[in-house]
Amino acid sequence: MPTFFQVSAIAQTIQLSLAPVFMLAAIGQILNVLAGRLARVIDRARKLEERIPDAEGPERIRHVWELKLLDERMSIINAALFLAVSSAVMACIVIAMLFVANLGQFHIGTWIALIFILAVALLICCLSAFMWEVRVSLRAIHVRKEILS
Repeated sequence: MPTFFQVSAIAQTIQLSLAPVFMLAAIGQILNVLAGRLARVIDRARKLEERIPDAEGPERIRHVWELKLLDERMSIINAALFLAVSSAVMACIVIAMLFVANLGQFHIGTWIALIFILAVALLICCLSAFMWEVRVSLRAIHVRKEILS
């Protein structure tokens, strides 16, 4: 009979760990999006760096301005990536702690809850950084005023 109790306890732990597992899947998708955006920003920066030596006047000023914007975007995306990975690590720790607590009969529910809250807070910060980066990217997309005149 104790073996049956252990199997049901493990099954219950697996059920409890589903929320952090779904969170990990979501974070994986966010990391994919962020990595893609970072790759595009880097590619654009490299193209602009090649054009700057040949550019003069307003065109050079515009290229330098856009490079500064791309540098800012890279920094923001890098921070968002760090926050997303940190959130994923915390979610993994929550899952591991659920099993350790169950198997060892430890009463660490408060710690598990606090680490899960930290994982969610890191994810919120990551998504906020992502939103900030999108807003910064829109500055470069606007049609230049000299073209509209």
